[in-house]
Amino acid sequence: MHESYEEKLNMLKNRDLKEIIIEKNEFLAFRKELVLREDFKHFSGNAKQGGQVVYTYLDVARS
Repeated sequence: MHESYEEKLNMLKNRDLKEIIIEKNEFLAFRKELVLREDFKHFSGNAKQGGQVVYTYLDVARS
């Protein structure tokens, strides 16, 4: 079964995952879910060549 973005974000927050890799074609749908979260600023995305974005969870929210 495919995990929802919300489940993946919760797993990242709970440290069950180290990172989430989002492909270029799913970025907009993922970001739409991400920005609705209260802890949005704790997630950090690092764009890679080819359109992938690697998200990690920060202990301290970015400013």
